[in-house]
Amino acid sequence: MFDQILEDLTGTFSLVPAPVAFWRLTAAVVLASVIGLERERRNKPAGLRTHILVSVAACLFVILGLELAALDFGDRGEQRHDPLRMIEAVTAGVAFLAAGIIFNTDGKVRNITTGASLWLAGAIGLGCGAGQILLAAMAAGIVVVVLTVLRRIEAHFWPDGRAPED
Repeated sequence: MFDQILEDLTGTFSLVPAPVAFWRLTAAVVLASVIGLERERRNKPAGLRTHILVSVAACLFVILGLELAALDFGDRGEQRHDPLRMIEAVTAGVAFLAAGIIFNTDGKVRNITTGASLWLAGAIGLGCGAGQILLAAMAAGIVVVVLTVLRRIEAHFWPDGRAPED
């Protein structure tokens, strides 16, 4: 029993060794932080912590999915690994959170951008979990550029602060 616990802790029989999993989870934290900080700066309801939690959860789901797919479920080949199910589960869960952030105030729908950035933080976490950290980093960079540059463009065209969506 002690040997099995030691194997679990060292990741000896793991498809994703512990140091790799730690790197992927850390990348999910760092990349989601970039987006979360921008949302935090704008005093949005889903900020730094929320984006990090969503991204880390998505990353963990992918890593766990990879681990479960590697398990032996018998000789009959009954287990089928469908990575799209993981993506669908994360997408549905994050969409639920994002929908809770979007609300109607005085006839205006607010926080659609924050909901979308939260949804994208989930995708970044999925990418980190799948080991596609460069792709996730590119997406995080694009999101921050979109959120900051387009904010300036909107301020130029709508100086009174009434942009079409916030």
